[in-house]
Amino acid sequence: MTNLEIAPLLRGMTFDGEKGDIVVFRESIENAEIVCTADELAEKVKPGVRSVSVEGVGGFLLGEDYDDAVNGTSNAPKLTGRAAVVSNKVCVVTGGAQGFGEGIVRELVKNGAAVFIADMNVDGANALAAELNEKAGRTAAFGIAVNVSDENSVKGMMEEIVKTVGGVDLFVSNAGVLRAESVKTQSLADFSFVTNVNYIGYFLCTKHVAPIMEQMNKPAGNYFTDIISIASKSALEGSNKNGAYAGSKFGSVGLTQSFAKELVADKTKVNTVCPGNYLDGPLWSDPERGLFVQYFNAGKVPGAKSLEDVRAFYEGQVPLNRGCYPVDVAQAIFYAVEQKYETGQAIPVTGGQVMLN
Repeated sequence: MTNLEIAPLLRGMTFDGEKGDIVVFRESIENAEIVCTADELAEKVKPGVRSVSVEGVGGFLLGEDYDDAVNGTSNAPKLTGRAAVVSNKVCVVTGGAQGFGEGIVRELVKNGAAVFIADMNVDGANALAAELNEKAGRTAAFGIAVNVSDENSVKGMMEEIVKTVGGVDLFVSNAGVLRAESVKTQSLADFSFVTNVNYIGYFLCTKHVAPIMEQMNKPAGNYFTDIISIASKSALEGSNKNGAYAGSKFGSVGLTQSFAKELVADKTKVNTVCPGNYLDGPLWSDPERGLFVQYFNAGKVPGAKSLEDVRAFYEGQVPLNRGCYPVDVAQAIFYAVEQKYETGQAIPVTGGQVMLN
């Protein structure tokens, strides 16, 4: 067995009903509490073990969170009840350095999670991680580079995460792009770009995180891992002159339903959250390239005399009369994790703009 197989297994062996220990890989550890072969792990490792040396593989430090494993001390918040849904769990958020992803990261950290901010913008991911760690007074976030449409990049990301913390409790497949244009004029390159990130990227991330979750869940025997894709209200109804985006999001719901049926055998739940428009995010509000500017310049909103008129038009399409916020999406994520009897669902968070029937 390799370190990438043993670290998730150790997390599962130390499962306490809510989560397993953080497991940090080291090439070697002197004076490890337990020294054994890979075949002897099941007999030797019990909850409360702090260090393990596996012959021919390397050493593993264990603790309630990253700081506890590495330093033997922890400043992680002690949360209980509903507040503890993601407390001390390892979460990954792709596209986590900006937009909805950044907001989701902030909510996860606020609720006690350890979060990998996975993004092509690794400088932004590292800066956000540093900010959150300083505010939290603990190692709560890690920046990590990934291109979700590149399989080697996704595989490398997962290997790095496993070496750092031993596994993943919650994977949020959030990275997404949008290229809106008429089907009569859109280039194949733009259509493929959207599909590769939004649809194939979700497939690749699930492909490489699912075996790790399976390994974690083997010793535990209960659900404790989740994969959640962040789609869009455009996954629930079509979007005019935005077929590449809507098609990729509709497709991602099909993947979720299929993955859910397969991965239930591994004790992993798979769900999708479908947010409404994040009107305060950069996609809409960027002063130069945002959709408010694009739609105003294109005359898409009849009678609009300002960007405020364009915004009011789109807010007016929502019964709750506002755009979607990251905290709204985070609440849906927490629900999907907490609810043990739900998998394969597409959860709308649209303020009533799109209603299921």
